[in-house]
Amino acid sequence: MEFRTIRRPAGSFQQDVRAEDVQAVVRAAFGRRTVVESAVELGGGMYNSVYRLRLGDVGEPVVLRVAPAAERQFASEAHLMRNEYASVPYLAPIAALMPRVLAADFTGTVIGRDWMIQSFLPGTPAPQRLSSFPKDTHSLFFRQLGEITAAVHAVVGPHFGPVAGPGHPRWSEAVVGSLRQIAADVESCGLDAADLRRTAEVARAGADRLDEVGGSRLLTGDLWTVNTLLAPAPVPAICGVLDLDRTWWGDPEADWTMRMARAKQDERLAFFDTYPRPEETEAAAWRRHVYEVRHLGALRLERHRLGNEAGVRNSYAAVAAALSALAP
Repeated sequence: MEFRTIRRPAGSFQQDVRAEDVQAVVRAAFGRRTVVESAVELGGGMYNSVYRLRLGDVGEPVVLRVAPAAERQFASEAHLMRNEYASVPYLAPIAALMPRVLAADFTGTVIGRDWMIQSFLPGTPAPQRLSSFPKDTHSLFFRQLGEITAAVHAVVGPHFGPVAGPGHPRWSEAVVGSLRQIAADVESCGLDAADLRRTAEVARAGADRLDEVGGSRLLTGDLWTVNTLLAPAPVPAICGVLDLDRTWWGDPEADWTMRMARAKQDERLAFFDTYPRPEETEAAAWRRHVYEVRHLGALRLERHRLGNEAGVRNSYAAVAAALSALAP
């Protein structure tokens, strides 16, 4: 078997997967006679370990994704792969753009970690290809992203919070609980999380404004350019959507995609040509500041995990700005 993995510095969050682990997973999924001809680790991901596999009796390549060991996961990011698996039936409106799940195992009995095998989607990651198109065509990409996001947000949910649970009957409970969980994770790293805990208390006090959103909708969690593939076409054409493992039920305005669509006054605003702009109200603006702190808290964790100390430091000023906007 050809086996190629990415060399990482000692202490990196992502853990290597051994060649014998890959073989054990494939045999568990497809039978003991299945031969792994090659396993090549794919770059670009920052959480799971991802390999493109070629199997002796399967014509098309498949993708193996292996989650971090459970003890290495933050509580606010626990079992993301299981959450993605639970989300698949609800992502039916965009199923044609997503890889198919071929096998999965969350028992820990094969290699001690969660894993999933999916079909391989052809295409080029958007961050690698989008800049090669003329600037005046980039709006086409964001219009497509708006359509995809609107289709996901149209799905009505049974509760608030992560798709796989735990679920909450009220949106305010899900938001406050998430902020507190992220704060606890930040503190477990030896970092200050007083600003996140303060925001959680402000959100709890403003629960009525959070609960104005009504019923829950499906949120992509972190859909943006890095989660999309582009087809070989003369203009940007999205042909694939990947890694929606942070899906949850809630207010569409809390989705990472909405935050990124508003981040700059540039071609990304074409997103709102196909995504209906929500009504602007004082309560909606207040909620977005709460959501911004939640996003920044999750980013603080990610930057710490990646060793980005400057990014961690910068997160405190950004949270302070959002928190000040929540002041009475």
